[in-house]
Amino acid sequence: MRVLVLNGPNLNLLGSREPDIYGHQTLEAIEDGLRRLAEPLKVELDFLQSNSESGLVQAIHSAPDRGTDWIIFNPAGYTHTSVVLRD
Repeated sequence: MRVLVLNGPNLNLLGSREPDIYGHQTLEAIEDGLRRLAEPLKVELDFLQSNSESGLVQAIHSAPDRGTDWIIFNPAGYTHTSVVLRD
């Protein structure tokens, strides 16, 4: 099984941007933890973080061509502002 894990804008700053609000854990550390969980389950993870809405949309559109079975998506700020991603 292949899973694409998408992260939206500013999540690349986890660990350094307002750690009192967002915590001290980096996106890289979160991805490492997901890899450790996925490995014994034989799940292959692909990660993409983008601050660009178009980059995220393109990743979603091309996912089937890359053999992606599932997408896990944290749209971050686009949760409230992106009709395109919500569609």
